[in-house]
Amino acid sequence: MKSVRVGICGLGTVGGGTFNVLMRNADEIARRAGRPIVIEQVAMRRENPDCDTTGVKTSSDVFEVARNPDVDVLVELIGGYDVARELVLTAIEHGKHVVTANKALIAVHGNEIFKAAHEKGVIVAFEAAVAGGIPVIKSLREGLGANRIEWLAGIINGTGNYILTHMRDEGRAFEDVLAEAQALGYAEADPTFDVEGIDAAHKLTILASIAYGVPLQFEKAYTEGISRITFDDVEQADNLGYVIKHLGISKRTEAGFELRVHPALVPKERLLANVNGVKNAIEVMGDAVGPTLYYGAGAGAEPTASAVVADLLDVARDISTEHRYRVPYLAFSGIGESDNDLPILPMEEITTAYYLRLLAVDRPGVLARVATILSEQGISIEAIIQKEAIEGELVPIILLTHRTREKHMNEVIRQLESLADIAGSVTRIRVESLDENA
Repeated sequence: MKSVRVGICGLGTVGGGTFNVLMRNADEIARRAGRPIVIEQVAMRRENPDCDTTGVKTSSDVFEVARNPDVDVLVELIGGYDVARELVLTAIEHGKHVVTANKALIAVHGNEIFKAAHEKGVIVAFEAAVAGGIPVIKSLREGLGANRIEWLAGIINGTGNYILTHMRDEGRAFEDVLAEAQALGYAEADPTFDVEGIDAAHKLTILASIAYGVPLQFEKAYTEGISRITFDDVEQADNLGYVIKHLGISKRTEAGFELRVHPALVPKERLLANVNGVKNAIEVMGDAVGPTLYYGAGAGAEPTASAVVADLLDVARDISTEHRYRVPYLAFSGIGESDNDLPILPMEEITTAYYLRLLAVDRPGVLARVATILSEQGISIEAIIQKEAIEGELVPIILLTHRTREKHMNEVIRQLESLADIAGSVTRIRVESLDENA
């Protein structure tokens, strides 16, 4: 059969991995696709010493690839928002299918991109945009197609998981482990997207849209990072039977959908609590299948290239299929619209349990006042730990609460921080059971 001709834009870590996997496994890929997949052109800002581009047409202009009539599929691996958006839309306008690993692009501009692709009858595939080499997009979109998805929760940023793992295992401070992660290449020089939850929110937005059949709504995702987590928090969580993980969580409720990224205390016996280092894992609850877990390498050259090439295989198989009969981009029919009119819930309406850590002056009545403030908001205490005084007369107090709405906890924290007997800000971490009824 006729070859599928690929143009790769970006020959960095993932682009280089994709190039090498396509070249190295060309025969195996051709057998699986039913036709050869060949690299027609590569656009790159600089040479990648790990890639031998001899005999392949190269360019420094990515838009040259988008307009090249000999390219059937454009593989967008340049990252970012604006240039990537323009590149992909240009490729679609020229009738090209698109494969991308760009979660930011899909989360923010996906609705526009899918509409343009639908009008042109071309495919946009993005398995590599979420969790690297883990095939969670295909599993959620196709493998779990019979299910009503109740919730999903995951460790979908390896940098944050690496930091929290080493804080726990080695008793180190956040800043120390972050510096090590940067030296090892796990974190960028500016780690904001990773440690403040933005990267995970991009991925969660995509997963939730596929799970519930709603448009991509990244702007409504709640994000909170891990930079305020201390080793004391990690240690106290361990004493209470929990592990702190930076989770992306989305749940279906009668009032709407939750879409949130934040640190969470997870019971030690849960599978997600035992995912360590730079690994990713996503747990999905379907009404028919029950809980399923998807685990593996969430980043890296060839793990991510594995997902990119898997998308190219799908494109090669479907390229001759009339677009109405292909699997929809976000699993449900309809582009940029939905029959599901439930909203994304504001964080203030989320219900969960909480871990609180505060420093209080060591004098009679302080703990009683704290308990009264919680009681006035209808919040009951599950456990309380009062440690020995530190820093003169300040006493660390650790509280675990029962489930309550976030807006009630916000008011509790506001009142606690206004008390003269409370020093500094109150640390809050949400507690997630992640059981079948979570």
